[in-house]
Amino acid sequence: MELIYKGKTKDVYALEDGNYLLKFKDDVTGEDGVFDPGANTVGLTIQGIGQSSLRLTSYFFSKLNEMGIPTHYIDSDISSSSMTVLPAKMFGKGVEVICRYRAVGSFLRRYGLYAKKGQALDSYVEITLKDDHRNDPLITDEGLEMLGIMKKNEYNTLVSLTRRISKIIKDQLATEGIELYDIKLEFGKVGEDQHIALIDEISGGNMRAYKDGEYIPPLKLEELILRRS
Repeated sequence: MELIYKGKTKDVYALEDGNYLLKFKDDVTGEDGVFDPGANTVGLTIQGIGQSSLRLTSYFFSKLNEMGIPTHYIDSDISSSSMTVLPAKMFGKGVEVICRYRAVGSFLRRYGLYAKKGQALDSYVEITLKDDHRNDPLITDEGLEMLGIMKKNEYNTLVSLTRRISKIIKDQLATEGIELYDIKLEFGKVGEDQHIALIDEISGGNMRAYKDGEYIPPLKLEELILRRS
């Protein structure tokens, strides 16, 4: 294997067969030792979070594949905290897509003049550029197209997939009495036809969820979701 990218929460290796291997770490994003899925720095290390995140990611990616929703997932090895995926072409240097059901986090910090904490949002989708030096700036569909990052039809497909995937996850959490507040997803283009597919991961470290008004940390969230699977 050849290390091609060292990330905050996982490392990426190129395999001899042309696929990639993602190695999950026990690091999560946040600031000052407090977990924040929207942060662009490693905030803390949680023992066992790598394998836990991989279990949940494998569960949801397998579920999506069965439903015919395009992803880059091939298989995973929980014992080695690794996942094998198809190669994906990024949009520009990478974009992140957030689907919001409640006004919290960076949304509330930006729009607090108008929004109330915890205010219901109707699967609001926003896109940010992966750029740590500029704090992952928000960008519109017109901006994406003008800068040559994404075409308008690609943007529409991405937003549609985001809402569809997020609802599947939201409904799954609801069966355990858990409410999804927001979730961060990533997409790329895979295969010979370069179709848009979900990439990266779906884990407790990529979402905020609450039960009975109490925030559920990533490890606990993954335990609750997977206990019946």
